[in-house]
Amino acid sequence: MTLPAPDLNDIRLLILDVDGVLTDGGIIIHSDGSESKRFNVLDGHRITMWHRAGLVTAILSGRQTAATEIRAKELGVKYVMQGCKEKLPAFESLLEAGGFTLSQTACVGDDIVDLPVLTRVAFAATVPQAPEQVRAAAHYVATRPAGHGAVAEIIEYLLNKTNRWSELMKRYNI
Repeated sequence: MTLPAPDLNDIRLLILDVDGVLTDGGIIIHSDGSESKRFNVLDGHRITMWHRAGLVTAILSGRQTAATEIRAKELGVKYVMQGCKEKLPAFESLLEAGGFTLSQTACVGDDIVDLPVLTRVAFAATVPQAPEQVRAAAHYVATRPAGHGAVAEIIEYLLNKTNRWSELMKRYNI
C-alpha cells in the first residue's frame, strides 16, 4: 500500500539514492579496489528533463565512489553527498545549503537507511524490491526495477502530475 500523493506543485528538489535506486544494487569490485556501477540511460535522460523543467537534483548516498561522482557530473546533478552513513544529518545540511523546505523536496530511496529522509519529504518514492517498511512509507512505488528505469518512471510521474511533461515533450515534436 502506498500513501496518498500530496500536492506536488511545490516540489523543486529531487533527492536520489544510488545503489538500489539509480543502479540495480549490484557492485562490481575490481582487483585493484576500484568499483563499477551500471546506470540506466532512461534514468539519466529523465534527470536531464527534470533539469530542463528548472528543477534541481541531489544524490544522497551511503557509499563514496568515483563512478557516482562521474555520473552525477555528466547529468548536472547539483548536490552530491556521498559517504553518508546517517542520511538525516546530510539531508538537513542539504536543505540548509540549498535553501529548500520540506514541502519542496522529493526523495527516492530503497532501504531502511533511507527511511529518516523518506518520512520527512513532501513526496517519497521507492522501487518494487524495497523492503515492506520502505514501500509503506512511500507515496509512489515504481513498477520498473531499480537500475532499469525506476527513476525515469518516478520523474515522469512527477512531471505529469505537475503539468510539466507536455511542455517538455514539445522538444521532441510530440
